[in-house]
Amino acid sequence: MNCNLVKVLLLLVCIDASAQDSPRNYDAYKISTPPVIDGETGETEWSKATWSEWFVDIEGNKKPTPTFKTRMKMLWDDTHLYVLADMEEPHLWATLTKRDELIYRDHDFEVFIDPDNDTHEYVEIEVNALNTVMDLFMHRPYKKGGPMDLKWDAENLRTAVGLKGTLNKNDDVDEGWAVEMAIPFESLTKGKVNKIYKPVPGTPWRINFSRVEWTLDNDGKSYKKRMQANGKPIPEHNWVWTPQGVIDMHVPEMWGYLYFRQ
Repeated sequence: MNCNLVKVLLLLVCIDASAQDSPRNYDAYKISTPPVIDGETGETEWSKATWSEWFVDIEGNKKPTPTFKTRMKMLWDDTHLYVLADMEEPHLWATLTKRDELIYRDHDFEVFIDPDNDTHEYVEIEVNALNTVMDLFMHRPYKKGGPMDLKWDAENLRTAVGLKGTLNKNDDVDEGWAVEMAIPFESLTKGKVNKIYKPVPGTPWRINFSRVEWTLDNDGKSYKKRMQANGKPIPEHNWVWTPQGVIDMHVPEMWGYLYFRQ
């Protein structure tokens, strides 16, 4: 093969890799009538929003394409950010039922929001297939000392889950599940001070989404995390909207950009 052609091909590969691992952007459009938060994906209001790109592995293109597809949409109005996620899932599974349990120990869907893009003082919200919520406030990323405030709640947060299949019944194959959220802007206060972050069209927020997926044993009787020979569970899969480059969602400077459009 011609050496110049090889150089061109290598350059194209590098450009493609860089593009895949660069932060993604999403344009969320303003609506006058909010969607009903019921876990359904086909409402008229949601037709005004475009689906995101398919989620990728948290480490980016250095890892294989996720086994199951995940995508999301966003809308907004004067009071809320609305999120809809759609996920392929052959085995719907959830066990945790109490608010602020460590929901990522189940299959889950997560959103991370930093309204002023300063990589500090941001929120995390997680939901499982039972519609159990874990929400927390981070003063700083863990590697910068944290801490995590699990007592913080996103006040008046509304979430709903739609299941396409049978939950915790592993002798069949399910289609997937959806998560719908209405996140009040008033809940996104930083450091519990009286400061409300509302959208300014054209000014981006930093945001990312993660899906945690566990490997399960389908033995016809129960669901459980499959164990390695050393007795430890197989690590979870982390599939995200915009790649982090490392297995760590708490690197806000790698999150994507949310633009509020009229």
